Amino acid sequence: MAFAAIISIGAINVSFNAWWTEDEMDFALQDSGAKVLIGDQQRIDTAHASCSKHGIKMLCVRPERELGADVDEWAKVVKTGLGPLVADISLDDDATILYTSGTTGRPKGAVSTHRAVLSALMAFSARNAVLKLASDEPEAPADPFPPSFILIVPLFHVTGCVPVMLSCFMAGLKLVIMFKWDAGKALPIIQDENITNFVGVPTQSFDLVNHPDFDKYDTSSLRAVGGGGAPAPAALVDKVDKAVKKGSPQLGYGMTETNAYGPGNTGKFYTDRPTSTGRATWPMRVEIRDPETFKTLGPNEMGEICMFGPMLIRGYWNRPDATAETIVDGWLRTGDGGYIDDEGFLFIKDRIKDMILRGGENIYCVEVEGAIYEHPAVHEVAVFGVPHERLGEEVAVAILPKEGESITAHELWQFLDGKISSFKVPNHVVIMNEPLPRNAAGKFLKTSLRDLVGKGALVAESR
Repeated sequence: MAFAAIISIGAINVSFNAWWTEDEMDFALQDSGAKVLIGDQQRIDTAHASCSKHGIKMLCVRPERELGADVDEWAKVVKTGLGPLVADISLDDDATILYTSGTTGRPKGAVSTHRAVLSALMAFSARNAVLKLASDEPEAPADPFPPSFILIVPLFHVTGCVPVMLSCFMAGLKLVIMFKWDAGKALPIIQDENITNFVGVPTQSFDLVNHPDFDKYDTSSLRAVGGGGAPAPAALVDKVDKAVKKGSPQLGYGMTETNAYGPGNTGKFYTDRPTSTGRATWPMRVEIRDPETFKTLGPNEMGEICMFGPMLIRGYWNRPDATAETIVDGWLRTGDGGYIDDEGFLFIKDRIKDMILRGGENIYCVEVEGAIYEHPAVHEVAVFGVPHERLGEEVAVAILPKEGESITAHELWQFLDGKISSFKVPNHVVIMNEPLPRNAAGKFLKTSLRDLVGKGALVAESR
């Protein structure tokens, strides 16, 4: 309701990560220039000091106690039944800001215009039709279940906001909202509400089909299970395909900067090529470029994945430097490495950006490293991802203490508590007694560290 109201009056909707700490919230409130904060009791409590300091009005949704004089209750302020407001809004006016993890330790606000968001919504509809036309599978009979979605990802994520919430708004579809992801609670909702579309990250698909009660519930209404945010293991694609009898696994490769739109893979195309994210469809163009020269590369040549289309963000809020680095001649540099085969299928093979993808959350290593370097006993730090069956990756760190100093994993976890969001805190900590391995250019060899931890040659303390 708040999103629709904000957009309809021509204001910009800024979505904040509900897991942010007080410091992270303070930065985003200042950076965005927010005038009003709408949140539940916990978020109001987290941001209260910052809002008071910067003169930001606060509206609390579902207060849990009596509010102070400087906080208004949403239900008492908002009047219903007034009808639509008429505002002078153009397609190229800014509509949304979604914050992404920052490569320099602070998140960046990705700004989308009304045109970009609408283009993504229309493109999602077109892509589904194109993929059906491209398939040689027989036409399915009329479906007894009308399309519906279950919201299992946060609305501050582009997936929850655009392809799920706004797609349902645009098409008039039923949207059932979960407060917090829980596979055991999702199963009865899918059964009772006849949910057809399950869109999340591979972690959630994994949780769903591997839940011990999966076979106890009727999930025959499901037609599509998948989403994006992380690569799905081939074994999971096969498991979903077999478990969801009348549906199929799906995968979309998008990001905040594309309003979640990008190449998609589904049905037999996906089960035949479980490691591919699919083919690009109108109105998006996808090319592989040389990361150094930016020259377009040919089929099966490895390079940086770049995207072009009307659904791209216009840039980063207050960050012309980051905008210029990321969007070159209208092309978005994704920071992901891959190739396009002879049939046009895209394969993601590497991550050019130093980033960990944990359960759909982007975690930039440099941000975590910066927080750890603040510890007085730390000399060298390298943060990297290690494989995890459910989450895709988990955060690991190798630390060399300063000479004469020491630090334990538990001391590190205690030190980081409240400094960075809990999902960014390393789950695995290696304390080194010799310098971290580097290449000729002096950069840490994170791939080597990852391999050594995986083989057990470096022992990590885990939580």
